[in-house]
Amino acid sequence: MTAQDELVFLPLGGLGEIGMNAALYGFGPERRRKWILVDCGMGFASEEHTPGIDVMYPDLSYIVERRKDLLGILITHAHEDHIGALVETWPKLRAPVYATPFAASLIAARKLSEPGAPRIEMREVLPGRRFSLGPFDIEYVPVSHSIPESNALAIRTPHGLVVHTGDWKLDPAPTLGSNTSEAQFRALGEEGVLALVCDSTNVVRDGESPSESEVSATLARIIRESPHRVAVTTFASNVARMRAVAEAAQAAGRDVVVVGRAMDRVAGVAAEIGYLPGLPEFKSPQAYGYLARDKVVALLTGSQGEPRAALARIAADQHPDISLTAGDRVIFSSRTIPGNESEVNAIINALIRKGIDVVTDRHDLVHVSGHPRRDEMRRMYEWTRPRIAIPAHGEDLHLAEHAAFAHAQGVETVVKARNGTLVRVAPGRAEILDHVPAGRLYRDGDIVIPALDRAVPERRKLAFAGIVSIAIAVDKRGEFVGDPAIDQMGLPEKSRSGEPLADIVDDAVVAVLRNLPRGVRRDPDAIEDAVAKAVRGALRNVWGKKPACHVMVLEV
Repeated sequence: MTAQDELVFLPLGGLGEIGMNAALYGFGPERRRKWILVDCGMGFASEEHTPGIDVMYPDLSYIVERRKDLLGILITHAHEDHIGALVETWPKLRAPVYATPFAASLIAARKLSEPGAPRIEMREVLPGRRFSLGPFDIEYVPVSHSIPESNALAIRTPHGLVVHTGDWKLDPAPTLGSNTSEAQFRALGEEGVLALVCDSTNVVRDGESPSESEVSATLARIIRESPHRVAVTTFASNVARMRAVAEAAQAAGRDVVVVGRAMDRVAGVAAEIGYLPGLPEFKSPQAYGYLARDKVVALLTGSQGEPRAALARIAADQHPDISLTAGDRVIFSSRTIPGNESEVNAIINALIRKGIDVVTDRHDLVHVSGHPRRDEMRRMYEWTRPRIAIPAHGEDLHLAEHAAFAHAQGVETVVKARNGTLVRVAPGRAEILDHVPAGRLYRDGDIVIPALDRAVPERRKLAFAGIVSIAIAVDKRGEFVGDPAIDQMGLPEKSRSGEPLADIVDDAVVAVLRNLPRGVRRDPDAIEDAVAKAVRGALRNVWGKKPACHVMVLEV
């Protein structure tokens, strides 16, 4: 260690938003710094704000430019908001990926479903076994969460110990996976925690999160009392919930049908690793129609309203194998991620219109969060006694509340970081050094585009005001040949006075062409500009909106 060595923290995703978790830790002099990346997750896009976009990835260009100094990618657990960007971004990073057996198996299974997926260099790790990556000494510390093999990270450096909690909670009876061990975190506290980088998701809620075992009991009761078909939608990666549904179905004499590629993939990995012991084999969607109405439970993807997931297709009567009718029951055993409310509510309303009984966490304890409430967080701070707190994993509200909470716990220094904030953790007083480029990438069909790409704002504009397309032919003398070809999409049929908007557009085009000087008629760019302005102005006068206007001039 030299006098120039610094320990820095740089989040590139997950601070200021839910999802897309990706955080860098760096050690060394500024120009020779070595890095580790903790998690590489995706986020869900909103059709309302980003039309045509399914998922979002963090922009990792900062570390891509420094990838020769990236020592490894550490996966805390296998939720999509922690691993979902890995297949897409790994070819740009090419650093070894460290993960527990379940996470590694799920990443491998996910790769198989992606055509042309890279051969990611995977290295399995076991909790409690320490290993070194350059100046970093890493230890995986098991925690309770809503997926098996979730871990916090104890990151030891020459400047001190950082505890990166990942996603966690305190659950005395988690039904699957580990407890969050008070003894282990107290031991870290005794060792001396320089900084705690901690989950903020539920900091706005008092008390403690209910136990997963309470949800299991509720699901068992609801399934037992249901007279007809039951469908349960949850996060595909929630293996504890999957097992609870399967055990409830078994007790009620029902078969479980797994519907959705992600759900099927996770079920296969969970069975292979040994997390579904003693349960009958799950049925395929093709078996659904042959099972008695009171002898089936469907386990579905689509809890976040994803338009192509199983539940949305079932609600729209578009699924080839699965249907629900009046009297059946759908259980939303999940929390709606902020931003997905309208999509989820649309599905719920569609189900209710069919006479289907819908059960959510507003009605019964069918879901618990995998994140800590304030009393749980208070205990974590008591155990670890950090000198520095950096709130993570949350929107601005959560991060601000967590900062105030950490101050109230007597933490000496609280750093309010956001995506792109470069924080010096040590030596000296923790402080913000710089702000680096950080943003989002959009998965648009089969390609990935930057958030500033013009495609998305143009789609929003088209959705808001439609488009008018005009083709004009002009000869070398500046004479117009034939009539303009005009087409319009997304516009109302008539104005308030009843005049067809098509006639208004046609009149505006004819008028501007008639009045163009002959010299201007020889300039295609000038023609396009004049026609577009005339059409947009005419429509604004009668409609109050200006659509996109595409004018093409052909020289013949």
